Amino acid sequence: MADDGIRPDWINKDYYAELGVKKDASSDDIKKAYRKLARANHPDSNPGDEAKHEKFKKVAEAYDVIGDAEKRKKYDEVRTLGATGGFPGGFGGTGGGRGYNFEDLFGGGAQSGGLGDMFGDLFGGAGGGGFGGRRTTPRSRPIKGADVETSATIGFTDALEGVTISLRLTSDAACPDCNGTGGKPGTKPRVCPECEGAGYVVNSVGGAFSMNETCPRCGGRQLIYDESCPTCRGSGRGTSARTIQARIPAGVKDRQRIRLKGKGAAGENGGPAGDLYVTVHVTPHRVFGRKDDNLTIDVPVGFDELALGAEVKLPTLTGSPVTLRIPAGTPNGRTFRVRGKGFRRADGTVGDLLATVEVQIPAVLDADAKAAVEAYRDAMADKPLRTSLLEES
Repeated sequence: MADDGIRPDWINKDYYAELGVKKDASSDDIKKAYRKLARANHPDSNPGDEAKHEKFKKVAEAYDVIGDAEKRKKYDEVRTLGATGGFPGGFGGTGGGRGYNFEDLFGGGAQSGGLGDMFGDLFGGAGGGGFGGRRTTPRSRPIKGADVETSATIGFTDALEGVTISLRLTSDAACPDCNGTGGKPGTKPRVCPECEGAGYVVNSVGGAFSMNETCPRCGGRQLIYDESCPTCRGSGRGTSARTIQARIPAGVKDRQRIRLKGKGAAGENGGPAGDLYVTVHVTPHRVFGRKDDNLTIDVPVGFDELALGAEVKLPTLTGSPVTLRIPAGTPNGRTFRVRGKGFRRADGTVGDLLATVEVQIPAVLDADAKAAVEAYRDAMADKPLRTSLLEES
């Protein structure tokens, strides 16, 4: 099994309840619940609120497990076994006339893979330390660091071309004073009397089913200090503030969530760092808008330009202006497409510039313009535009 497999503490943690979703929730529902809770409890938005900081870490831990399809499957299996107290008839019992051989179920003999591999991965090897077998010392598994959420605001032009930004991040890390030991600097540790240095204790979950759990006194460190670190109060954890450079790709949309792999909180026991999720906010532009991967622009024109045809200059977001040729008789509100002047897509292609012509009516006409409009009206007098509206059906 991979190093990021199942963990013994899963049986006592209800990650579905932590995210406020049902056990049969879809992956999209789980993701939405996580994003909502992460935003509400993010340390950057709640400075000094330890309760929300702790909630943020629990939410991130829950999403790291049930937000991953493979981990979620293993988590559900462990929780189901814990809730039922093991297997029908116990281990080696009759179970309604049928016996269950411990070695067959949890490793050894011809039964390789399946439950044997699963619980071997959980408890650090064959023998099933918490299942009535010999007490073995579990392996210290690398643990992936927590994912980190943040947000950034960029300009409209930066969204078109892509930009590198600086992000100031605060995340969970080892206490800087005790280096994660939890003990007062300068003091010496001793073997934990609760677990006798094993780092875990064996607890009965029901019937013949028991599990190894992290020692509540030493937290799995195997050692304890008589005097706790005053900075972290014995937890061994602290916060780390750092500044990173993040590349926002070209074509990013407003409120789009960008994943930066390995830029989150540091892992434990040599585990990989978590990921950083950046929600990007794009400021609106004075002239341009956006529709999918296309730029949009409203072009003010005169009646004469639509009636007689014209050539008008259009700005582009980057580069030189382009010339738009308007054919004679163009209706008001028509949209023209200028190829290759929009946003860059993920596949390398580029969207277009969509220019919509809008007739502007002058509020005041001088004498010459008024005379010209009146002459036009007289010329069109025998061509009423609304005749069809008055016809009986």
